[in-house]
Amino acid sequence: MAKPGVYKSEVKKARDSLVAQGKHPSVDAVRIALGNTGSKTTIHKYLKELEVEKGGADARQVSISEALQDLVERLATQLQEEANGQIDAARAQQAEQGKRHAAALTAAQQEAAQWRDQAQQFDTALQNERAAHAQTREALQQETITRHTAEQHARDLKDRLAENEAHRQSLEEKHQHARGALEHYRQSVKEQRDQDARRHEQQIQQLQAELRMVQQTVSVKQEDVTRLNQEGARLVAELSHAQQALREEQERGRRLAARIDVLQVIEQRCGILEAQGAEREVMIEDLRRQHAAASSSAQSLRDQMQTTQLELASAKAALAAQQDIAAELRTFLDTRAKS
Repeated sequence: MAKPGVYKSEVKKARDSLVAQGKHPSVDAVRIALGNTGSKTTIHKYLKELEVEKGGADARQVSISEALQDLVERLATQLQEEANGQIDAARAQQAEQGKRHAAALTAAQQEAAQWRDQAQQFDTALQNERAAHAQTREALQQETITRHTAEQHARDLKDRLAENEAHRQSLEEKHQHARGALEHYRQSVKEQRDQDARRHEQQIQQLQAELRMVQQTVSVKQEDVTRLNQEGARLVAELSHAQQALREEQERGRRLAARIDVLQVIEQRCGILEAQGAEREVMIEDLRRQHAAASSSAQSLRDQMQTTQLELASAKAALAAQQDIAAELRTFLDTRAKS
């Protein structure tokens, strides 16, 4: 745009300099001589005032051509300024729209990237949960097998303990029977000895011989009793060990029951995680649909941008045509003025 502040004296000085050089003092020539400053309308007004001040027939003859040429130039200038304004406005609008489209496209791409990252995180978390669930299920199976084995071992120990208890009771009954028999035998021997004391000496000797035999039998019985006592002590020790083993198995069974309870809680948690995983898969599918919609919107924005670029190219072509027409008009007027 022309800079304001051009004075009439400056325009007169530039006009006189062009006339002295043998050049036609047109509005464009004067403006160029002024350093491309000042409005063409203002320069044209000052030139007309100078022509009026100068007077003369030559001035009046020239003023018609200059007026026509100045009119054409002002029309061309106004046309170019309007075209430039329209082009600048179109460029600004296209640039602003391009910025908005680019910002919208960038935001859509960022949002799509975020959704993709979140979907990938969901997939990773779901895979981890599935792997943990598989490990937990395998551990549960191992613990179930271990529990069944321990229960079978505990049942076997209980059976052995029952057998040992029955054997011990049998030995105890045998021991009691042996003691009763010995006591009964002693009592009978005592009665027999009292009766034999009143008998003949031969009977006493016979009884003594029989007593020795009985004593030998008692010794044998006492050895049997001692052996039975030792066997009973051994069985009691085995029973104590069996009871200790049973208590350990019961403790282990309680620990296994506690672990089974924990595994049941973990299994319930796995069920919840599977449900959450299904919900996350539905969410991921929604995100994918949103991403497809965003991609479609971005493609629509690209199409609009191409349409805008085509419109800008058309405006530039129209401006070039207008500039060519203005140049032809200037050439025609210059040729006519020279003739």
